[in-house]
Amino acid sequence: MGAPERIGPDPSETAPVMARLSRLDRFLPVWIGAAMAVGLLLGRAVPGLNTALEAVEVAGVSLPIAIGLLVMMYPVLAKVRYDRLDTVTGDRRLLVSSLVTNWVIGPALMFALAWIFLADHPAYRTGLIIVGLARCIAMVIIWNDLACGDREAAAVLVALNSVFQVLAFGLLGWFYLSVLPGWLNLPDTSLQVSGWDIARNVLIFLGIPLAAGYATRRYGERAVGRARYEEKFLPRIGPVALYGLLFTIVILFALQGDAITNRPWDVARIAVPLLAYFTIMWAGSYALGRALGLGYARTTTLAFTAAGNNFELAIAVAIATFGVTSGQALAGVVGPLIEVPVLVGLVYVSLALRHRLFATPPTGTDPAASTVTGPAKSGTTPPGAPS
Repeated sequence: MGAPERIGPDPSETAPVMARLSRLDRFLPVWIGAAMAVGLLLGRAVPGLNTALEAVEVAGVSLPIAIGLLVMMYPVLAKVRYDRLDTVTGDRRLLVSSLVTNWVIGPALMFALAWIFLADHPAYRTGLIIVGLARCIAMVIIWNDLACGDREAAAVLVALNSVFQVLAFGLLGWFYLSVLPGWLNLPDTSLQVSGWDIARNVLIFLGIPLAAGYATRRYGERAVGRARYEEKFLPRIGPVALYGLLFTIVILFALQGDAITNRPWDVARIAVPLLAYFTIMWAGSYALGRALGLGYARTTTLAFTAAGNNFELAIAVAIATFGVTSGQALAGVVGPLIEVPVLVGLVYVSLALRHRLFATPPTGTDPAASTVTGPAKSGTTPPGAPS
């Protein structure tokens, strides 16, 4: 079933994009910047905070971060119309493009950038390569929703990435850290990672919120009907996703405040290839989606699923293999430090390009839908946005 037909222009589509965002969404970069600053200050100002936060872990990730990730993902997955997933699985252009960009181009690009910019820092270089192998299964759902991407497509692509992550992460780690450097006469590195550890990471950070979101959608619609579920319930739980995101950022940066502030030059050196990576992956995938005629919503989903990375898995693997104070772990930590503000900026770039590059309405999601506060009916202004 496609997007509902409209008779005449949708007034919400003719309004400026930023005007249709809720106040919460419009100032997202401010909230995220504040969360990063608060986290860094907490990490520096409260002795022993990082030790306390790391005392309990879930799949190698601090329990507070795990809670933040689950809270962040649940509302978005409760918005997905699961009865429309067949429209995504039948789109071979989208699925093949996503697999190629995520599992061929992404790791190869990060490998090249790591060697170009950090050839003299083997620990940081290895950490970046691990980041490139860990494809995003969490925050990408937030970025896609903020940019009015296709929620159903995002759910399918994230699930697809999860399967490939379990099957391919260890194999690609061996190839890019041991085999390929040997072919190129470069120093190699070994990576010991358990397939079960990766599968557990996927089951917890995707499986739990996905199951909760699916159950909420199914039983919510059965109890009150689709219209009331989307118009009344989703706007109530929608802001929780942003609160979970901000909480996760605060805890993440509190955990690594000392490492980031004590080695600013190292952080800057790691940041350069990461900045190039996120920008190239997003822009290249966005251009590919437009060239394939995927439409705005699925082009946006393709771009963000290709550009995002699973920093939770990358950090967990780096710490388990090389130690919590290792350069590899620091490179993993710098990943979200750069990814978060860059991808937030690209959300606004995507929204600004929507009517410039795409003549047809987005498919698979309501273009008037509020990005965090929940979907609106066709032809209406999203909750929280000015009418």
